[in-house]
Amino acid sequence: MMRISFNTLFNPFFSLFFNNEDCRWLLLTLGIIPVLTFIPEARALNILTCEPEWKALAEQIAPHSNVYSATSALQDPHHIEARPGLIAKMRSADLAICSGAGLEVGWLPLLQMKSANARVQNGKDGMFYAAEQIDTIGKLKNVNPTMGDVHPEGNPHFHLDPYRLMTVANALAERMAKIDPDHRESYRKNIEQFDEQWQRNIRKWEQEATPLKGMQVVAYHTSFEYLFQWLGISMVGDLEPKPGLPPSSKHLSRLLNLAKNTRVDAVVYASYQDKSGAEWLSKQIGVPAIKLPMSVNDNNKSQALTTLYDDLIDKLLKAIESNG
Repeated sequence: MMRISFNTLFNPFFSLFFNNEDCRWLLLTLGIIPVLTFIPEARALNILTCEPEWKALAEQIAPHSNVYSATSALQDPHHIEARPGLIAKMRSADLAICSGAGLEVGWLPLLQMKSANARVQNGKDGMFYAAEQIDTIGKLKNVNPTMGDVHPEGNPHFHLDPYRLMTVANALAERMAKIDPDHRESYRKNIEQFDEQWQRNIRKWEQEATPLKGMQVVAYHTSFEYLFQWLGISMVGDLEPKPGLPPSSKHLSRLLNLAKNTRVDAVVYASYQDKSGAEWLSKQIGVPAIKLPMSVNDNNKSQALTTLYDDLIDKLLKAIESNG
């Protein structure tokens, strides 16, 4: 992917007979230089990401690349249709970046198969699973159909742990350098800058979030489990009776009874999750129902990875403040 230059192509030959200016004049006369003007620049990587958080990360490490996300923050990444437009994106991808840990098992294999793109098949350098770079929580050894929509490989929503995300970022930069060695120095320079800024942000977030330690919430699924663990928040109840199932009236009654004996500071749900059960429970208990952004571009306050974390912490702090 190197730039093709006048000097690289022709100087070695013509310089045997002419100086540089004479060479240039001769090539202009022969009409060769105008042709060189239209030789394209080095091609940037084409990247398809499964989730918007990885698109935001890829754009920070490889700003010269073309990056497209298969899903938005307002979509449940468990359930996406492998539509023709996504298959076309996968077909032209040099690199695919996905969470893994079974999050995209319902649609990613179909994209890989129908794209017929050898670069992004499992085991190839062009297929990057973020979950393979970190240690997930909640791994299950024995799984059966009665357990609901579970992930034996562990919770795949680890992008809400800033330390795990930084580990993924560094592994991703190395992978990009491997498949695109012409931009290796750029990737390494960008990841150094990212690390420095990200660590500074972690210190700021942890200081700001100090009042959240000990907070107790009822939430959906395990979507925010990494965030809660990082900030010292306890999830004392799950709105889903089983992973993947919406809250039934019977289950909500059980949570209401739980709240009579256990302090609950807020009921939390993500943008793509049904808010009706969360809002009903919050009214019954008398605590805020908080809609948290699940990823980048969920709302106008979460347009980047850093502002996503800013927004998450700000919304949780406001819930604590509203409880007095």
